[in-house]
Amino acid sequence: MPIADADWERAVALLTTAGEVALACHVDPDGDALGSMLAMARALRSRGVEVHASWGTAVDAPTAFAVPPQYTFLPDLGALTPPSAFPPAPALLMVFDCASPERLGTLAPVAEAAGATIVLDHHSSGEAFGDVRLIDAAAPATAVLVTELLDRLGVTLDRGIASCLYVGLVTDTGRFTYPSTTAATMRLGARLIALDIDHAAINRRVWETHSFGYLKVLARALERAAIAPRAGLAWTAVSQADLAELGVSLTETEGLIDVLRAVEAADCTLVAKQQSDGAWKVSLRSKGTVDVGRLAERLGGGGHAYAAGFTTFDGPDQVVARVTAVLDGDDAPLTAPLVDRAGA
Repeated sequence: MPIADADWERAVALLTTAGEVALACHVDPDGDALGSMLAMARALRSRGVEVHASWGTAVDAPTAFAVPPQYTFLPDLGALTPPSAFPPAPALLMVFDCASPERLGTLAPVAEAAGATIVLDHHSSGEAFGDVRLIDAAAPATAVLVTELLDRLGVTLDRGIASCLYVGLVTDTGRFTYPSTTAATMRLGARLIALDIDHAAINRRVWETHSFGYLKVLARALERAAIAPRAGLAWTAVSQADLAELGVSLTETEGLIDVLRAVEAADCTLVAKQQSDGAWKVSLRSKGTVDVGRLAERLGGGGHAYAAGFTTFDGPDQVVARVTAVLDGDDAPLTAPLVDRAGA
């Protein structure tokens, strides 16, 4: 459902009168969460607003506050606020790419304590929260909604803002390949490129700066990969034991799921990655037949139709059994009938 003009106007009114704003995105930020938040932070600072921008860590598995390595080229990273110094009860809080307060991790209490909260998101599942909800499940990226809000605020996009928005756009559309990509998405990409961003360098930094360790973990993951043809599910897993043996970190597992998506027989792909506390973070992607947002919601997580996830202490085999049981069920979250590719 499109966002009502009244909601846009409420957000503009709050931001127009604010002298200080706190910004937060979800734990383990991806390109859309981080790019969207940084774009808004830069825009607000250009208007003389004091900005605090950060993200929390998982409550049950605290990690160091660090920008993911593929995004360390983004502007204004030095102005980020460590979560330990984040305002506990800001007058105005903005939340990006976050379907529920729990996704804020250790910053979740701030959403309850804030005087007013504006939420910008494109996930269809999750717990509704916030005083002003700029949520559109049809948007391919939260960066699209941030651009709309900046336009309504009368902000002139500079090269830095455009670079941040472009990162959000290309990461959540899979470089404009996911089904959520529309003509409007491409027009926004062209608009951002016209602002003299180095789009080729951005793509290299985001997707082509893996360490050699990535090849090791990729080989292990592909060796373990399997497919459940009736459910149209290709999957693999990476354990803490794998990481220790190969001498790589969890950050080197980014991108594995995109390799699995290349399998023709897979309508849906799954990668389970074991965290330091033993839990498994499960990522799901869809080519359009399966609504993985609804699928993840049934398993305790959330997301949107093409990308979602959940966390569990069940092992990979149990996870796959649970997922295939949903996909094989009569009420599977499908947008079109699955094709049984048992012979593929």
